[in-house]
Amino acid sequence: MAVPKKKTSKSKSRSRRAANWTLRAPARSTCPRCGFVKQPHVVCTNCGWYHGRQAIDLD
Repeated sequence: MAVPKKKTSKSKSRSRRAANWTLRAPARSTCPRCGFVKQPHVVCTNCGWYHGRQAIDLD
């Protein structure tokens, strides 16, 4: 089994772990019916449509 030649410093290992904590902007898409900006695979909050049908009634 491989043995490391030198000790990994705290800052090196912690910075490697910290890379997974970065915040990313959520994905955005446009509603094909009304053109409103929304998250993909989610019902449109403006018109209530999802996947080519009326999912919720917003009237």
